[in-house]
Amino acid sequence: MIGSFLPEQSRRVREPAVAGRFYPRNPVELRAQVESFLASALVPEPSIAPKAIIAPHAGYIYSGPVAASAYASLTSVRDTIKTVVLIGPAHFVPVRGVALASTSAFETPLGPVDVDLEASAKLRSLPFVSVSDDAHRPEHCLEVQLPFLQVMLSDFRILPLVVGDATDEQVARLLDSVWGGPETLLVISSDLSHYLDPLSTARLDRATAEAIEAGSPERIENQQACGRVAIAGLLIAARRHNLHARTLDLRHSGDAGGPRDWVVGYGAFVFSSG
Repeated sequence: MIGSFLPEQSRRVREPAVAGRFYPRNPVELRAQVESFLASALVPEPSIAPKAIIAPHAGYIYSGPVAASAYASLTSVRDTIKTVVLIGPAHFVPVRGVALASTSAFETPLGPVDVDLEASAKLRSLPFVSVSDDAHRPEHCLEVQLPFLQVMLSDFRILPLVVGDATDEQVARLLDSVWGGPETLLVISSDLSHYLDPLSTARLDRATAEAIEAGSPERIENQQACGRVAIAGLLIAARRHNLHARTLDLRHSGDAGGPRDWVVGYGAFVFSSG
């Protein structure tokens, strides 16, 4: 890993922002929880070799089982994947276009995950890509994906990106530039509808799932997914690369014991050529 060869004094690590809140801070408890989610997840047929997944990013007690459905689909390629492109929405700090982090690694209670510094450097040539550690520092959408990746994969690096006011086509162009081969996995971090009643949530999230399966980004509006731009960019790129989407799981926070007067929707999706 590139980050592993940096002198120790030059390594800059992005510390966890939501450990102890969105997921357990204790590494033993965290690994056990993730493994339990994965053990209970439905695994697609082994013939599926995912190139991309969409997974939610809420607290694990609400969205962990749904996220596990996406990550369990990686079972057949877990030893092949070496680079994970992580893309999610900027929730806290305004971002022009898409923002990289300048850090060498992202830390979780399960240990550090090295950043693919070579790929990061190449992306800086795109006019809509910049560096913003301020945007990454408090952001949970990428962080909560890391423990699942650490449990599922053996040896990998990440390319962490948060999306601000970028366009769908810009995200698609970015994905095209880092597409790679089977060693590269694309992970889009997004929840679905927010703060609707369960019936409205089910209807809207099913419409979103149908649009994703149809490869139709124009059918997904902002209120349908907080990571809409990243999802739309993936759909455009997937069309160019002849990938097809499949819905693996679709639930909401009320299904996990949260309040049922208003809920947040979660979906797990896998993209493959099969």
